[in-house]
Amino acid sequence: MNEPLSFYVHIPYCVKRCGYCDFNTYTPSELREGGDIKSVSNGYIDQLLKEIGMATKVTPPNSPVPTIFFGGGTPTLMEPADLGLVLMEISNEFGFAKDIEITIEANPDTVTKEKLAALRAVGMNRISFGMQSAAPHVLAVLDRTHNPENVIKATNWAREVGFDEVSVDLIYGAPTETIQDWQATLNAALELPITHISAYALIVEAGTKLANQVKRGEVIIPDDDQTADKYMLADESFSKAGFDWYELSNWSKPGSQAKHNLAYWKNANWWGLGPGAHSHINGMRFWNVKHPTAYKERIENELAPVQDSETLTQEQKENERIMLEIRLREGMALDSLGQAQIDRLKNYLSSDHLDSTAWQGGRVVLTLTGRLIADRIVQEIIS
Repeated sequence: MNEPLSFYVHIPYCVKRCGYCDFNTYTPSELREGGDIKSVSNGYIDQLLKEIGMATKVTPPNSPVPTIFFGGGTPTLMEPADLGLVLMEISNEFGFAKDIEITIEANPDTVTKEKLAALRAVGMNRISFGMQSAAPHVLAVLDRTHNPENVIKATNWAREVGFDEVSVDLIYGAPTETIQDWQATLNAALELPITHISAYALIVEAGTKLANQVKRGEVIIPDDDQTADKYMLADESFSKAGFDWYELSNWSKPGSQAKHNLAYWKNANWWGLGPGAHSHINGMRFWNVKHPTAYKERIENELAPVQDSETLTQEQKENERIMLEIRLREGMALDSLGQAQIDRLKNYLSSDHLDSTAWQGGRVVLTLTGRLIADRIVQEIIS
């Protein structure tokens, strides 16, 4: 029997492109002059349904689907009933696990209480809001369009209509953000009725509006020491509020870990639907053509939308296992490493970057300071 197959559903539309974003998303003006979201997305759901049919030919359904994640872009720009058609098709073709987790990402400005109720009614049971910051001037630097007050409304509405699992995403290390700004954001997030928090250090991606602003000297990125201080401040604040870290950038209340993201970190199988979406099936990775028009043309001509693929070597699989497992709270088994790798890690044990109690129990687990240099420790293992 094949391993269970999770699904990622990409919705590649946004009203406005954020200055830091390099995701595979498109605004109406980028796709069609004078168009709006409804016109540029016309027919997109039908394309997704056809790709689900293609998935059944590649990986016959042998186990019910454990997780589905609608990401983007801004999935909440789509009609809940249309997203429900995607869920219905996956259910009909593959079946759902009894405890399936179905997540949708949301921009707080794109939802009403009625829309959230409709999303819950079609089957969504977990929602993740892009909060980023509680400081208006930081949101302005990031080119985020939402009003911070709407995060409060949206998270409360979500709980009121039946979402038991509510998450927010935060970004730290933006230009102009002080330690005080970040602490205020942490405090604001922890006052929300949430069960999960993701906090990511800002990465300035080449080609974005923000990268060009940095290059021209218009904004300055905080130094690494301040970014590390913000991570430690976040961990301290979250821990005091009852959120435990379970992955480097993720904290949750007990039992509220994101099962879909854990599937990625544990190298499970998943199928990515939509333009630019990536998939992983038993050590083979493949990814779809990026542009919505190219995706549409291939689907409508009954051609697989795959742009390219790669089959991982055993060495690549092992390196990925190490890079992913060390990010997790439970870490990795010491006996899964060679003696030379273990010897190289002993320096990090003596410097308190690795948990000595876990080591005695046969596992490699990062301490708080170890999490700050996780990439360096990974390189030490796989070099």
